[in-house]
Amino acid sequence: TEHFKIPVSTTHTITGSIIGVGVTKRVSAVRWGVTVKLLWAWIITIPVSAIIAALVYFLLSFFIN
Repeated sequence: TEHFKIPVSTTHTITGSIIGVGVTKRVSAVRWGVTVKLLWAWIITIPVSAIIAALVYFLLSFFIN
């Protein structure tokens, strides 16, 4: 990510490190169900936030204008 200048949050770094250490021990040491849930949460965060922001914007613009 440094090569592409993409910011990485502390949460992403810590989680990736924990998964990496678990995999070096053994693949079954990682709780993959939790990992998949985290990945999906990261993927849907931005679109859901954008939808909520748009709804709030339109609601406020209806009452303010």
